[in-house]
Amino acid sequence: MQPFRPEVSARLAELAPPLLGQLDAMTSRMIGILERSEGAYADRGPAVMAELFESTRSNLERGVRTLTGHADDGGRSGLAAAREVGRRRAAQGVPLETVLRAYRLGGQVTWEALRAAARDVDEPGDSDVLLEVAGSVWHVNDVQCAALAEAYRAEERRLAAIDDRARQQVLDGLLGGRGGDPVFVRTASELLALPLEGRLLCAVAPPDDAGGPTLPDPGARLLKRGVRSVWGWRGGAQVGIVALGTRRPADVLAWLGEWAEGPVGVSAVVEGAASVGTAWRLADTAARTLPAGEARVVGIDDRLPEALLSSAPEIARRLVDQSLGQLLELPGEESEVLLDTLTAFLAADGSPTRAAEQLYCHRNTVMHRLRRIEQVTGRSVADPRARLQWQLALLGAGHAGPAGTG
Repeated sequence: MQPFRPEVSARLAELAPPLLGQLDAMTSRMIGILERSEGAYADRGPAVMAELFESTRSNLERGVRTLTGHADDGGRSGLAAAREVGRRRAAQGVPLETVLRAYRLGGQVTWEALRAAARDVDEPGDSDVLLEVAGSVWHVNDVQCAALAEAYRAEERRLAAIDDRARQQVLDGLLGGRGGDPVFVRTASELLALPLEGRLLCAVAPPDDAGGPTLPDPGARLLKRGVRSVWGWRGGAQVGIVALGTRRPADVLAWLGEWAEGPVGVSAVVEGAASVGTAWRLADTAARTLPAGEARVVGIDDRLPEALLSSAPEIARRLVDQSLGQLLELPGEESEVLLDTLTAFLAADGSPTRAAEQLYCHRNTVMHRLRRIEQVTGRSVADPRARLQWQLALLGAGHAGPAGTG
């Protein structure tokens, strides 16, 4: 910003400092305008909006301090801040036109606050002062917008240069166990524009019957909510690494659930790139516990019994054969009735009365069926080990039981 005439600087030294006490109000007003007028900001998540508030307030404060004559670096900090905003918004996928309008809005809000302060005092000559200041403010704003746009386009070019093949190679390296190599991790983090040192989780979405994706554009959709991620393919399935930051895993699972068109498995939260390979295996296991075609997202911690069974298919088959085989060999209707009764009985913690309520029948009917189950299987319903094996075997057989027994 060019130096003002001494009389202008003296007047600004009186008018501008009170604006520092209005920064939160000025920022809130600006954010409100952006949310109402810019669709690119309206659907952003709380994390992005919180970051937008902080960067907006910082820029407004820098502008006000410049007016007070307390910025003596020749405007270099303002240009550096504009470039950083440009790079960040490009990575977040906010359109450049939207970012530039927001930056110019900051100049407008600052100017209007200064004009209001002058109007409250109404000193002679303030019109000339404000005219000179206005020209300087908009000149600085234009210079900063040019720097912002240059940095934005440079970041766009950098991100575009990361083609799918390079992204897939880096993803394969992380999933394959190279996350313990600090040099590789630094390169991967820079290439993918993804922080790999904090809380991460992995998601796996098996393909549809035609081999196509069942999670449409998850990376861009998560980015709109302020969550960075990288997505590729492994073993025919979509695989994503998600940088949680301070986000709750439940939020990510809920969003993926809104978009899923097939089964999706999600790992537990892991710390750092060294654990990404483990996270991928957990997510893949969780995904395999769901039936093909079922549009549902599950976390591994909610599917541990099913995961154990799916990880050892030979043992799972033997468990089903040994625990339920004779029930499965009965005539169709009798087999189904007894399996439903056993499922309800186990879900009711071994209470025939509660099982009868679930099955809409008399308690004596349930007792009769339980004796028949004991006769066919050779196991006692009072034996805790038999109950455990039956529960696992029912999971392995995919028998959910009648409605309400879950």
